[in-house]
Amino acid sequence: MNNYDPFGAHQLLTLEHTGPVSYYRLSQLENIGGANISKLPYTIKILLESLLRNCDGFAITQDHVLSLANWQPHAIRQEIPYKPARVVLQDFTGVPALVDLAAMRDAMKQLGGDPKKINPFIPCDLVIDHSVQVDYFGKANSLSLNEAVEFQRNAERYEFLKWGQAAFQNLRVVPPSTGIVHQVNLEYLSQVVFHNKDNSTCYPDSCVGTDSHTPMVNGLGVLAWGVGGIEAEAVMLDQPIYMLIPDVVGIKLTGRLPPGVTATDLVLRITELCRNFGVVGKFVEFYGPGLA
Repeated sequence: MNNYDPFGAHQLLTLEHTGPVSYYRLSQLENIGGANISKLPYTIKILLESLLRNCDGFAITQDHVLSLANWQPHAIRQEIPYKPARVVLQDFTGVPALVDLAAMRDAMKQLGGDPKKINPFIPCDLVIDHSVQVDYFGKANSLSLNEAVEFQRNAERYEFLKWGQAAFQNLRVVPPSTGIVHQVNLEYLSQVVFHNKDNSTCYPDSCVGTDSHTPMVNGLGVLAWGVGGIEAEAVMLDQPIYMLIPDVVGIKLTGRLPPGVTATDLVLRITELCRNFGVVGKFVEFYGPGLA
């Protein structure tokens, strides 16, 4: 846990099942910086909590925190560093990242250091789904037959992944036939409230993923978006993502869908409207009675 706490936002909370946990109180910024935190969009609050918790006076400074705390809808956008809670990888990009970490361990050993010090800095989940092929279908045992062929066809890769999961800290491998990566992320990996057991700290769950469908998990309130393999690997090694403070677009939903109109129809219509209004590179938040 970062001991640098210039805003005095670090707090302790005692829970019945987990004991004392730490968290960072956003409202403390109102007392110091005069920001109106309660009026900030939800997504900005998640970014702000990350900045507040990871503020170290070096990569993430007090100015970064205050500039985001005083977010305004039509202000000049400054660049901020952002550190998500975790990384989600699919096999096409995750395996090369794991190979890079293994190569770094080899280099560390050659230099006389301890190779076991090379690990993902934050939790990473590698879901094997993109490379799985379908050889059998239309049979009751098609799934087991495809699994057998997959493990035989890519035996060397699975041996490497098995070694990697045992050797590296903060790495989990989700085997094939479990599901597609963004669905696994939605139903199994996401915590919504992330509990970091290494330092007993709780904070909003967030992630970046090497899959274009990563934002699907935003439906749970988990701030997430897709990135490339190099970006994901940098985040794995505790490097922040540098981004402009985002604009936030609010979409109010009212009423009910008429009979025969599906949720997919609504999503496609909203997508069309966002394109017409040039909503690109922005956060979108939904609100209103229509959400219920």
